[in-house]
Amino acid sequence: MDLLFLWALVGLQIKHFVADYTLQWPSMIAGKCHFNRAGGYVHAGIHILLTLLVLVFCDLPATLIAMLLVFEFIVHYATDYAKGSYDCAHKLNANTRHFWVVHGADQLVHQLTYAIILAVIVYSNLP
Repeated sequence: MDLLFLWALVGLQIKHFVADYTLQWPSMIAGKCHFNRAGGYVHAGIHILLTLLVLVFCDLPATLIAMLLVFEFIVHYATDYAKGSYDCAHKLNANTRHFWVVHGADQLVHQLTYAIILAVIVYSNLP
């Protein structure tokens, strides 16, 4: 169980870095504050595709994997939409403390989402 938890934790952290910082381009970022633009949806979709790669190794039933992916997609999209809308409305500058507090809050919500996913993995694998 310890190795499974560690694998899932490291896997989710790596996938978050890859999806948020290497596979995100300007059209995704610009689209996050608009429900009718694809950017935020594509970004959240990349996250759940990478999460799927982590979850298939965690010995979870397919229905539970599907539920976790839907959960992550909704929370990730909603979080990014809220942050994106706030950024668009307030024209935040990356050189200000305000920007980094908002960015940090966004990242905190994502990390808490992973904590919930990890709890489900652990409890679903208990004897």
